[in-house]
Amino acid sequence: MGKPLNIGVIGAGAISGAYAATLKDLDCLRVAAVTDLDRARAERLAGTLPGEVAVAGTADALLARDDVDAVLNLTLPAVHATVSLAALRAGKHVYSEKPLAARREEADVLLAESRARGLRVGCAPDTVLGTGIQTARRAVDDGEIGTPVAATAFMTTAGHERWHPDPEFYYRPGGGPLLDMGPYYLSALVHLLGPVARVAGAASRSRAERLIGSGPRAGTRFPVEVDTHVTGLLHHVGGAVTTLVMSFDIQAARLPRIEVYGTTGSLSVPDPNTFDGVTSLSRGTGEWEPLPASAGYRPGARGAGLADLADALATGRPHLASAELAAHVLDVMLTLLDAAEHGGTLPVTRATGRPDAVPGPVTTFRSAD
Repeated sequence: MGKPLNIGVIGAGAISGAYAATLKDLDCLRVAAVTDLDRARAERLAGTLPGEVAVAGTADALLARDDVDAVLNLTLPAVHATVSLAALRAGKHVYSEKPLAARREEADVLLAESRARGLRVGCAPDTVLGTGIQTARRAVDDGEIGTPVAATAFMTTAGHERWHPDPEFYYRPGGGPLLDMGPYYLSALVHLLGPVARVAGAASRSRAERLIGSGPRAGTRFPVEVDTHVTGLLHHVGGAVTTLVMSFDIQAARLPRIEVYGTTGSLSVPDPNTFDGVTSLSRGTGEWEPLPASAGYRPGARGAGLADLADALATGRPHLASAELAAHVLDVMLTLLDAAEHGGTLPVTRATGRPDAVPGPVTTFRSAD
């Protein structure tokens, strides 16, 4: 595909290792520089990447570099919008971890800035570009279940404090099960059924405190500041209705991740937090037939969306993990929480179209030699 897109990574926390595992094997991308508030972490990340990777002292220093074409924003969610806006104003394309922003207005500013400057902004999750969700989407588009009429989506766990050594941020404003895991499920549902027009919801929290269950702080109690069980009804523009449950309050369940129900059949969709998995089809007989992978990027891994953005820049097409989709998903989540607090059904005001599918059959990114 010619000249690689030069990447500057801002943020070298835990998720950066998953991205590094992808970036080092793709010839459409080259990491030119990394930075982190903790220089030692930045140096460790740079050491895992091929070639000469500079360690910049600050984010501003990285953004000033001429050899950085695009920024991979892996900072804390609370500052995603601030870092992405600075990158755009420095003339760089951006790919951000989710969420795109903490507030609707921040997302609006990012979209306006990118359009004014002619720069691209992409956003995780890119799991929806893998063979799991894209095979399910192909089945919907090919009419395998008739006209979609409904879907269910469930993410249930007893809470991240059981395994995470510093889980407090999951239970502070900006956290909770919906804002944490909702982007995976909602991005998949928009791919499968189209954008959401309006929502209704209910929410609760089971207790005022949680207990850290692992690591050096095990046994420490901390306050819960957000609702930890969220149920929603999503009315899609095309007419389908999704029932959504996102919970940190369920000890065990046998619920599916996502199912889509049509006039002639049903689909069982794999975990949207992964890139692959098996989609199964029932044609109303009670039997389930696994479908072979028919679309999507393989192998799927964090960074596929950034690689897609690089290819989109080179070929002049829209990139698939777009800021427009991320802004719509953010608005769906925040509107659902508003509806849960105030009651009634509320409109989703940040509209988007249904994202394009990954074109063609299963696509493999070419690895570096």
